[in-house]
Amino acid sequence: MTAEPAQRLLRTPDAALLLGLSARTLEKHRCYGTGPVYRKLGARVVYAVEDLVSWAEQGVRRSTSDRGVGTVHPAKPIDPALLERKGAVRR
Repeated sequence: MTAEPAQRLLRTPDAALLLGLSARTLEKHRCYGTGPVYRKLGARVVYAVEDLVSWAEQGVRRSTSDRGVGTVHPAKPIDPALLERKGAVRR
């Protein structure tokens, strides 16, 4: 039996640094539901590195006309009707 390696978890300041965002922007994403998946450990918020990378990969584009595979929304409230029209999937 082989043990799986433990997931590396980052607190908000380190997760924001990895993404190149401010901690406040990451907090806003968390409040609006537009950011990466996170976990609560007691009062602490932590992010798995693989979840941060996966969320950031949704914004990958080859050109300005490339629709890409997903959308990384801005850190502000999103109109649910807009998400349905665009077919966006929130994680």
